[in-house]
Amino acid sequence: MNKNNMNGLKTKDLITIGVFTALYFIFNMIGGMPFGMNPVLTFYQPMGSALLSGIIFMFLISKVSKRGTIAILAIIICILRFATGMHWAMGLGTLVMGIIAEFIAGSKSYKSKKTNILSFGVFALGDIGTFVVYFMDPKSWSNAMIEKGTDITYIESMNAAAADWMIYVIVIGTFLVALFSAFIGSKLLKKQFEKAGII
Repeated sequence: MNKNNMNGLKTKDLITIGVFTALYFIFNMIGGMPFGMNPVLTFYQPMGSALLSGIIFMFLISKVSKRGTIAILAIIICILRFATGMHWAMGLGTLVMGIIAEFIAGSKSYKSKKTNILSFGVFALGDIGTFVVYFMDPKSWSNAMIEKGTDITYIESMNAAAADWMIYVIVIGTFLVALFSAFIGSKLLKKQFEKAGII
């Protein structure tokens, strides 16, 4: 086990995680917003969100390569999902996939570029939680979102555009876009990775 991981998270690390979590949330929203505003394109929001946030994820791991970093990111993002009125399954999905992503990156002590990229691919799948629930029970999902204040015409347009095959496109597409985003992040941060000992 890497010595840094054994030392555990320190105050400086927690501050860094907090800063990068805020950046992650902002980039995640910027990428997904163009899709989320359109009821027909909203199903592809997780792909848009993953496109930019992978760079932030990889940068965070390069700065804090310690056990708990990804889990804390997931917990805070989960809380922010609930606080901003997102469907509960998006927050829960982020939490569950975040824990899995933590174990994936941690299996190589956060020092493997390929494993870290895979970790983000899994982490990004948390955003699809809401759509998994939607396709399981569109009516209940729609009612829940209307109760949260979502415009009924938006929901009706979304339901009209929905097709069963979309869930497969959402899952596969989000995973592939996330891998691409993390890969680009690893290239942009090559010097930072070398300094952190990530290969």
